[in-house]
Amino acid sequence: MAFISKTFETRIVNMADREETILAGGRHLFSLLPKAFDGIKQIGVIGWSSQGPAQAQNLRESLEGSPIRVKVGLRKGSPSMEEAAALGFTEENGTLGEMYDVIRESDMTLLLISDAAFAENYRKIFAAFRPGTTLGLSHGFLLSHLQAQGEDFPIDINVIAVCPKGMGPSVRRLYEQGRAINGAGINASFAVHQDVNGKATDYALGWSVALGSPYTFETTLESEYKSDIFGERGILLGAVHGIAESLYERFVGQGMPKDNAFLNTAESITGPISKAISRSGLKAVYEQLDDREKAAFRAAYNASYHPCREILEEIYDDVASGNEVRSVIQATRRHGVYPMGRIDSTEMWTVGDKVRADSARNYAPVNPETAGVYLACMMAQVDVLKDHGHPYSEIANESIIEAVDSLNPYMSYKGVSYMVDNCSTTARLGARKWASRFDYILKQQAFPEIGRASVGDDTPFDKFLASDIHEVLAVCAELRPSVDISVVPR
Repeated sequence: MAFISKTFETRIVNMADREETILAGGRHLFSLLPKAFDGIKQIGVIGWSSQGPAQAQNLRESLEGSPIRVKVGLRKGSPSMEEAAALGFTEENGTLGEMYDVIRESDMTLLLISDAAFAENYRKIFAAFRPGTTLGLSHGFLLSHLQAQGEDFPIDINVIAVCPKGMGPSVRRLYEQGRAINGAGINASFAVHQDVNGKATDYALGWSVALGSPYTFETTLESEYKSDIFGERGILLGAVHGIAESLYERFVGQGMPKDNAFLNTAESITGPISKAISRSGLKAVYEQLDDREKAAFRAAYNASYHPCREILEEIYDDVASGNEVRSVIQATRRHGVYPMGRIDSTEMWTVGDKVRADSARNYAPVNPETAGVYLACMMAQVDVLKDHGHPYSEIANESIIEAVDSLNPYMSYKGVSYMVDNCSTTARLGARKWASRFDYILKQQAFPEIGRASVGDDTPFDKFLASDIHEVLAVCAELRPSVDISVVPR
């Protein structure tokens, strides 16, 4: 995909057999933001869930010294108003107001409210936009809902998206780390859905730069919501939960002590496996193993790839058809009676609390069976997205980079709930819905096959070795900041 900016210098990169245009970010570009936001005097940030606090603070700091004001808009009387005020967004200094008033007075409004709130209120929200202003999204959920209703966005406004490849707390934490290391941040995709004044591309790129994105790539709003909602239910949240739970139970059933079982499953994934992928790519996980361990990896990979892919194909179909979006809306309507429950009450996560509390514990190993199952599911997700025509940057970020650099560190720090429940309501619901499906299918179909000899040389593992994704990740690695995320609160 190719795009042209009037403000920023872009770069063409070769992603395997394709070319993509990307923008490499960094704080040295902050001085260009007033030019990128030409015609914008106020940016409204609506909502205070996962992304709202992070994006409002990052934008405010990036635009400091410019004439552009960042103003937060929330429901009148919302408890979030106090939280926003504690961070310096106040009615007294003109940076906090009622959400519809902020939309009406802003030149560019970022809608970061919950997806369910979009579904209930989009007509009233659209009516508050002045012609010629800009609507910004960080998720394509609303487009999916509009398509299901046979409706569309107002035709007289810009519609753009900047979608960070990580939860809001990650967007903020890495931006803070970027004060010391230029370029630290969370990668983002951007999309221009409607451009009524010829400035929409630079508005989106400026927004991404201001968030601290080290690497911004182009997608479409439709491609984004399909890959994002799908990815959350897959390896980013739902699948990794199901994988860890099923392997823990398997290892304990084989006689492994519970502490060791946790180290060899959740800690192995979020520690050495994720670090190897982040720094050296997928093959590095396999290549560091000895011959016996490599055989165990291959057996686990070959046994797990197709069961995982079966579930992932179903998830993609449900997202693309609108079924998954409808299920989110329906679930939120039930929350008054049946709110989301806990997902960290099983023995595994109780053991995990004790393991993490032991400062003298041994560092987790790369368990070859755990690595084989995890990478098989990750590659199945990569292949589903590739077969559906998603750009390589989107595939790499939504299936691999976001997992190992943004999300898994949260599970490592405090467990699965700390990772999942720092994300959006849509992501939290999807993770809860699909984790058990991965748990079940691995126990029923994959694990009984581990150890049986594979026939021929056209196994899933052989295709893994030949995949284009390795070349894509090598290109992405060149754009990766040198800093790892610190999830420890400051």
